[in-house]
Amino acid sequence: SVSPVKLRYIECGVIETPAGTEPEQRLLAIARKLEQLLDAYQPNEVAMEKVFFFKNQKTIIVTGQAQGAIMLTLARRGYPIYQYTPLQVKQALTTYGRASKEQVQDVVMRLLRLSARPKPDDAADALAIAITHAHTNKTMSCRRS
Repeated sequence: SVSPVKLRYIECGVIETPAGTEPEQRLLAIARKLEQLLDAYQPNEVAMEKVFFFKNQKTIIVTGQAQGAIMLTLARRGYPIYQYTPLQVKQALTTYGRASKEQVQDVVMRLLRLSARPKPDDAADALAIAITHAHTNKTMSCRRS
């Protein structure tokens, strides 16, 4: 399991855009909000989910576009980007690659000393990825993927 040493909850959330927004405007809004967050929190590096398979083929393009906008924004600012698959996150937090979302969220709650599961699920996933990265970076030399 992951040691809670040096982990501190600051904030979590998701970037939302109104339904019906044109794709290019949606991507621009995501990039602008990300820039605001980078300015506010000034992280040293960024970890994100490495997506390579979708159950819903309709969401693959939209998600890929959003990830592209995010990665471009980060690259323009010179941030190292580390990516983790859902399997890597589950293994890092629970030592079991087929752990349920609830099991992962329970570990996130315990490690960050939260009184409730973070909502929405995407925000909880982001915290799990951040914890995975902190643990990976602490226990072995960090490799970009």
